[in-house]
Amino acid sequence: MDANLNHYSSAVPLPLKWKNIVPAEHFSDSFWTFNYWLEVDLNDQLFFEKSLISLSTNAQRDRFKISQISTLGKILGEWEFGPQAYLQQYDHAGIGHLKLLESEQQIQVWHHTLALNLAVNQFKDQFKDQFKNRSNLVLSEPTSIGLVQEVCCPNCQSPLLPNQEECLICDPEHEIPPSTWTLFKLWRFAKPYQSQLILGFILTLLSTGATLIPPYISMPLMDKVLIPFQTTHVMDFQLAGVYLGGLLLAALVAWGLGWWKTYILALVSERIGMELRTKTFNHMIHLSLEYFGSKRTGDLMSRIGAETDRICIFLSLHLLDFATDLLMLIMTACILISIDPLLALVTLMPLPFIAWMIHYVRDKLRFGFEKVDRNWSEVNNVLSDTIPGIRVVKAFAQEDRENQRFIKANLRNLEVNDQVNRIWASFAPTVTLLTEVGLLVVWAFGIYQVANEKITVGVLTAFLAYIARFYSRMDSMSRIVSHTQKAAAGAKRVFDILDHKSSVPEPTQAISMAQPVEGKIELRNVGFRYGNRAVTKNINLDIQPGEMIGLVGHSGSGKSTLVNLICRFYDVSEGTIKIDGIDVRSIAIDELRKQFGMVLQEPFLFFGTIAENIAYGKPGATRSEIIQAAKAANAHEFILRLPLGYDSLVGERGQSLSGGERQRISIARALLINPRILILDEATSSVDTTTEKEIQKALDNLVQGRTTLAIAHRLSTLRKADRLIVLDKGEIVEIGNHDELMLAQGTYYQLYQAQARHAAEIAESI
Repeated sequence: MDANLNHYSSAVPLPLKWKNIVPAEHFSDSFWTFNYWLEVDLNDQLFFEKSLISLSTNAQRDRFKISQISTLGKILGEWEFGPQAYLQQYDHAGIGHLKLLESEQQIQVWHHTLALNLAVNQFKDQFKDQFKNRSNLVLSEPTSIGLVQEVCCPNCQSPLLPNQEECLICDPEHEIPPSTWTLFKLWRFAKPYQSQLILGFILTLLSTGATLIPPYISMPLMDKVLIPFQTTHVMDFQLAGVYLGGLLLAALVAWGLGWWKTYILALVSERIGMELRTKTFNHMIHLSLEYFGSKRTGDLMSRIGAETDRICIFLSLHLLDFATDLLMLIMTACILISIDPLLALVTLMPLPFIAWMIHYVRDKLRFGFEKVDRNWSEVNNVLSDTIPGIRVVKAFAQEDRENQRFIKANLRNLEVNDQVNRIWASFAPTVTLLTEVGLLVVWAFGIYQVANEKITVGVLTAFLAYIARFYSRMDSMSRIVSHTQKAAAGAKRVFDILDHKSSVPEPTQAISMAQPVEGKIELRNVGFRYGNRAVTKNINLDIQPGEMIGLVGHSGSGKSTLVNLICRFYDVSEGTIKIDGIDVRSIAIDELRKQFGMVLQEPFLFFGTIAENIAYGKPGATRSEIIQAAKAANAHEFILRLPLGYDSLVGERGQSLSGGERQRISIARALLINPRILILDEATSSVDTTTEKEIQKALDNLVQGRTTLAIAHRLSTLRKADRLIVLDKGEIVEIGNHDELMLAQGTYYQLYQAQARHAAEIAESI
């Protein structure tokens, strides 16, 4: 057994630190025998938190048990299972997952960093051996445990369960189908407004009750005023006035209460919608880069914009209508039964058929509306691709091609809408037909009852008034199914964002960095894998405070990946990265990133003024600080030549500026925050030779006293670096300054000579 693994997983006794933590009864149980253990380092929320997983057996019952124990000795969970259980292990985007399954049903999943991959695999093998050693065991899933003949996802190579069609790792949003119950998850946003919601419900109850008073008053109006008038020809105007006054009062009360409840609930729903949008956006921008790499901009915009707006409309309008309709049905049914139970029974006969139809079409509509949402997002995706890239579209004369893309997406959207509309078109008229038939039945039975003097004309009139309202509300409720399923599909897509966990977790107990930060960087046995592809491996490097390091190598050699790992845009799969002696995974992400100033290969500017873009990392910067940073980046002179100077608008993505100008503003933005560690990722790739020399002069002064990591394809720009790190296929192959590496005539020498020949060929062609 590898000694390095004994710290995490073994069949040998526990280390002393865990012996002192784990309750003594865990080892002295007369029924369960402790066998193996594994230490994992992430909790269910993917925060760093160590815990112990132990495997125990009960030979008498032929049962097994896994327990999870925290560093405080608390039992976090226990799972008992039979010999048909098996383990699956897979990783994705820097996070490992160990699943316990039995009869294809997931019992539990544990998470860990990829640094523990070998230990987890060893624990899984011990689990497998434990089962094989039992003579009465018939192992139903040997290939699932050994991962020998598994069916895997073609993209990320994660194991798929039997009969599983879609990979839940590549696209976990397909795991949970849209459900109406998803709408109940909105309660966490509605909870702060529960007092207003209770008031709204009371007002809804009262206003609904007020609307039911007029039909009840119409009974004595018919029986005591109008029908006697036909016999005696004497109109009791006083009594008629009383009843008419009651009708007017009921109408005014219903109007007032209806206005009040609509206003209150509309205010609440708008605030719930605002909170939902805010929380969703805030959660989304804190997710790791891995999440955005698998999503389209138009789709995310649609979720936060259109979907939350749809939910807000549902809460403010349709949900209120539904509550009113439901109360109206219940209260009307109670009134009808109190007046004449037999006639009420006949009146309510179509209700079960309508309820069955609503249940039948509900699922079809819900899945249909989610497809509509996805296809509408595809339409948005075409727009979000084409509009920002309109210069490229026009440069290659591809307007017709983009138009065809939009037409195809629009046609797919139309086809899915047609499918939903076919279901809805057959459902709504059928409900209307049933309501009309119900009204006809009430007329027929009511006339029969009046003829046999079982009820009065006034009672029949009231029944007809009530039944008209009853079935109009029933028809309205049937139509609310459409809005509910749309809102449920939208809520599911929004909560897919909110429920997504970042693959770069925050530490449970963050360690604060000492101030001022020195900027020392240590990399020990660093490796990173994306799926099964190793991007970097065995990286060992010490970078001293204030040292300038140049990262060079062919495209795809791992230069940008190494910088992304240091900034913790991704987490290492193996090894550790430390800044000033502290593991970057132990530092709060915000605090860590504030130590870096970055100039990316593709400069990105936001719509706004030049001053606002320079001060993006330090919004409270003074104008003098902004100007100083611009001067250091050699951007001050061209800014002053603009019509409004620092207050000039740069346009979306800086379209009104040249590539070199955008890059210099990007450099000024990094300089303004005065970072301890400077990252230059092809910082001079977008400028001409003259501008490059000007920026290089500013950078020569800037890097003094600052740890700098510079990536550049133009090797001439890195000649003043203290050391050059040459990468090839994800490994360090050479280290030294320019002169040392040229003398060695290795990989760096070949790269430099190839660039020199290329530059000479270009010069000759000119």
